[in-house]
Amino acid sequence: MDAEDDDFDAVLENEELGRRQIEHHADAGRRLKLMNCAMEGEDLTSLQFRRWHFEQCRLVRAEFDGAALEEARFVGCKGGFASFSGADLTEAIIDGGDFNNASFRRSSLVDAKLLRCKMTGADFSDVKSLGLKLEVVMLSLAKFPKLSFRKSLLKQVDFTDADLHACDFRETVFAGCSLRNANLVDCRFEDADLRGADIGGIKLIDLKPFKGAVISRAQAGELVGQLGLKVA
Repeated sequence: MDAEDDDFDAVLENEELGRRQIEHHADAGRRLKLMNCAMEGEDLTSLQFRRWHFEQCRLVRAEFDGAALEEARFVGCKGGFASFSGADLTEAIIDGGDFNNASFRRSSLVDAKLLRCKMTGADFSDVKSLGLKLEVVMLSLAKFPKLSFRKSLLKQVDFTDADLHACDFRETVFAGCSLRNANLVDCRFEDADLRGADIGGIKLIDLKPFKGAVISRAQAGELVGQLGLKVA
């Protein structure tokens, strides 16, 4: 057992876990580390997982709706189509893994971190996102409407074809990101630095939200090229 495992009340490895087993630990207020455990399709709604650690776990279609997951950590987990609707993920970390088509609707992601993970098609509608950090995240086709990223630094975030309508990107810096073909209706980009973003698919008639943003010479040339002109 690693020295860091001493911080947990128990470490479970290579087990298939159902709600009854997990509930036994959760109701007792225990803090667990789960390694390579399977909880696929399990109903885990409203359970207490504060500061639990999930590593290389299989969580496909698991239901964490309304669960307490403050400071929980998911490392390299497979959580496709899992549901975290209404869950409290304050200060939680999702590091690596696949959460494609997962639902985070109405959840709290305050000061949470999404790092090096795949979340294609995930739904983040109506989440609380103050202080949310995104870094090296695949969010193509994801739903991220009406969120504020103001003054954020977004690193290698792929929003291709994502629904970002009414998001606030004022003073945001994009580094190695993609906004290609994203829904940017009613977004705000004043003083945003878009030089590190792929803005392919944006038409000159769609430029109103970008007033006051900074773009590169190459990006300007691409936009002007739509008129058949060249930037010398």
